[in-house]
Amino acid sequence: MVTKQLNGSRDEADVRRADSLGREIFSDVANKWALLIIEALGDHTLRFSELRDEVEGISHKMLTQNLRMLERYGLIERTVHAVVPPRVEYTLTEPGQALRVTIDGLCDWTHRYLGHIEASRHRFDT
Repeated sequence: MVTKQLNGSRDEADVRRADSLGREIFSDVANKWALLIIEALGDHTLRFSELRDEVEGISHKMLTQNLRMLERYGLIERTVHAVVPPRVEYTLTEPGQALRVTIDGLCDWTHRYLGHIEASRHRFDT
């Protein structure tokens, strides 16, 4: 995995630029699984199996990959409890909670315009 390094340029945060760090972060975090994981965690601390149950349709592999990516970006915190069998829990960090506010807005938008979008899709498809 290649990670861009900050050079102090304001262009680094510009998600419209293909070579920006902002685009890399946006691309990674704005995938459906990452958004659903953040929404599922909410204000909770959940174990891996609980998260898998909350996010219907996610595979073990995709959940693992997305949890690692979210941890790498500092959006979730992973806590390992030294018990047998090991217990691992995940919770949102402050930046993860801040992103959740945006995701909640997207969820609200989806609920608000679902009927409109479905009607438009039906008109388009016929």
